[in-house]
Amino acid sequence: MTISSSLGYPRIGADREWKKALEAFWSGKLDEPSFQSRLEEIRLGHLLKQREKGIDLIPVNDFSYYDHMLDTAAMFGIIPKRFRYEGGTVPLSVYYGVARGTKDAAASEMTKWFNTNYHYIVPELEGAVPVITENKPLAAYREAKEKLGIEGKPVIVGPLTFLKLSKGYAESETDAWLGRLLPLYVHILRELEQEGVKWVQLDEPVLVTKLDAADNKRLKTVYETIAASVPGLNIMLQTYFESVENYQDIVSLPVQGIGLDFVHGLKGNIASIRAFGFPKNKILGAGIIDGRGIWKAPLRDKLGLLQELTYAVAPERLIVQTSCSLLHVPVTAKRETKLPPELQHALAFADEKLDELKLLSRALSSGTESIRDELAQCDHDLEALKMSDARNRQDVQQAVTELRSKEPQRKHPFEQRHIAQQKKWRLPILPTTTIGSFPQSAEVRKARQQWRKGEWSEERYEAFIREQIDIWIKLQEEIGLDVLVHGEFERTDMVEFFGEKLAGFAFTQFGWVQSYGSRCVKPPIIFGDVAFEQPMTVKETIYAQSQTIRPVKGMLTGPITIMNWSFVREDIPREHIAYQLAYALRQEVESLERAGIGMIQVDEPAVREGLPLKVEEQAEYLSWAVAAFRMTTCTVQETTQIHTHMCYCEFHDMIDSIEAMDADVISIETSRSHGELIHSFEENTYKLGIGLGVYDIHSPRVPKVEEMTNMIERALRVLDPKLFWINPDCGLKTRGIEETVESLRNMVEATRIARGKYTLTV
Repeated sequence: MTISSSLGYPRIGADREWKKALEAFWSGKLDEPSFQSRLEEIRLGHLLKQREKGIDLIPVNDFSYYDHMLDTAAMFGIIPKRFRYEGGTVPLSVYYGVARGTKDAAASEMTKWFNTNYHYIVPELEGAVPVITENKPLAAYREAKEKLGIEGKPVIVGPLTFLKLSKGYAESETDAWLGRLLPLYVHILRELEQEGVKWVQLDEPVLVTKLDAADNKRLKTVYETIAASVPGLNIMLQTYFESVENYQDIVSLPVQGIGLDFVHGLKGNIASIRAFGFPKNKILGAGIIDGRGIWKAPLRDKLGLLQELTYAVAPERLIVQTSCSLLHVPVTAKRETKLPPELQHALAFADEKLDELKLLSRALSSGTESIRDELAQCDHDLEALKMSDARNRQDVQQAVTELRSKEPQRKHPFEQRHIAQQKKWRLPILPTTTIGSFPQSAEVRKARQQWRKGEWSEERYEAFIREQIDIWIKLQEEIGLDVLVHGEFERTDMVEFFGEKLAGFAFTQFGWVQSYGSRCVKPPIIFGDVAFEQPMTVKETIYAQSQTIRPVKGMLTGPITIMNWSFVREDIPREHIAYQLAYALRQEVESLERAGIGMIQVDEPAVREGLPLKVEEQAEYLSWAVAAFRMTTCTVQETTQIHTHMCYCEFHDMIDSIEAMDADVISIETSRSHGELIHSFEENTYKLGIGLGVYDIHSPRVPKVEEMTNMIERALRVLDPKLFWINPDCGLKTRGIEETVESLRNMVEATRIARGKYTLTV
């Protein structure tokens, strides 16, 4: 009999009850015992739902109080010294301090989890002495069994992945660190074995990336050690997000099961199985249902693939599962009743994906006829979406085809543009600006809600937005910023706002997913051809510009970010979607320029996260991603200054592509990573305008002037002061008003000090 399994379930809850509990605790509205009780209630509810859906192997320890990498670090007592952790179980105050920062200590670095929009907290190994502070997987297993009678499958980040994604150690120390961590993993697993646990899922997504010979040797050492230490425990070595590298070596490891992604890694993994087969003594975890996308699975195709796999793996040695954790999708599609029927019926969120798992496992066990009606309904729903008018706009398709035939590039090189822009704007050395958004207070959110509900008229809401713009234009002038922004008070989200104004998009009511910590986003759905309909940002931007003599930037989200932060259609290549978005956004850029806006920021924070995990596929992606950005911006005059922004990713391996985007100014996060990106510019010359964020906006702490001065001075050792801008890491939407004003005042003061030092040395 074929069984079903999930790799993880969304933490946040259908109504974001997890997020609300965290924020209530952080604000002091919920004490710790009440908070713990609330999270237990949420956690157990998720397990019950999976049991009700008929899932055979239910994951435990996939639930987190913030992030699974932070959980693993805390379990091993790996807490940076600046948080004054004194040993034992890590207190929540310390745990959340690492994630969010404290008054006296900067938060740990946050970056993207492989090529997803989920952010994890990067463990800092420097100076750490790892010990076991608690056996969290064991506690999760016991809770599920004792309170619900569920025989759970503990989920743990694997040793090699944890080590490779951590920081604070030299390459030469890798084996020493593995030697410290491996006994701790063995201890955790031995206690699980003694408890009678049947399966443990060790997540090793790093195995889908390119590993060198030394890492492959380490992998073998890790799993041979585990096999010898816990012979009675079934280990599912789980990979996801792509096909595995070194397939033959991995499937020969002494584990009882291998989990492979047959959605995003389908091509490579199925080719390996066809070429080399699969071990007869192992279980195959077949990741057949997409854990990252929101579309109903083509069940006939999935069943055909599973049946092919049974030629290599007996059905009783096959587990039908999701391709990765369902952390990356909303909870349920059943409540999305306001969508067009052809779209609504083609959606599958986490709960519906669990249903699909059960259907496929039933079909393998009992025959295709057992799900005949479900197969027919699935075929009908997917065909209706395919034939919809939204997916067949010939005007858009033809226009984009014509644009793609031309090389998108500015008419003049940067050196010439820079001279023209300096003459026009007459900015001081080291100009200051912000990334775009300002705090969205409860008052702003309430006003938007009243407007959306029809309780406020369009006129009243527009007047309110203008009042907010007035307040913040005056504040920016008073603080002393050189280039201003209007604050984006009319925008709920940097992607949703544009999607609501472009054709080809749809929006859910409850489709929330976790981005980082308690930050949840509701990604738009790109289900049809994308088209520009009317100006989207001109009204607020020109109003803000009318209130000041200082330049105000127009603010757009770029094509790659809109695509990567949306759930996108799967019937055409992502490259084509990017070009459709670029064509639509180009028309908005041109509208802003015609309205007299001469600085336009086209944000692309998500370019890096879309980078394929396979090295051999990265150049092609970067080529069309750069082309899409240039297609968006290339028609403006030489005096129009194009800005862009990127954040919270590793950029050192794509500096050349960033420069190829040909933006006049780029701002990049660097403070959360404690200035590490600057090292990339110590090794690579960058000839365009650049601002390296001088303080972390995801932490509530107000940075000191000295901290920012040090960051500026380090950057100016490797970057041309004449091309350097000073700005925060990212937008300030989620911050409080007082801390924002104080932080920006400190930033301007740090700039004043830096300008003084610069003028003394030139």
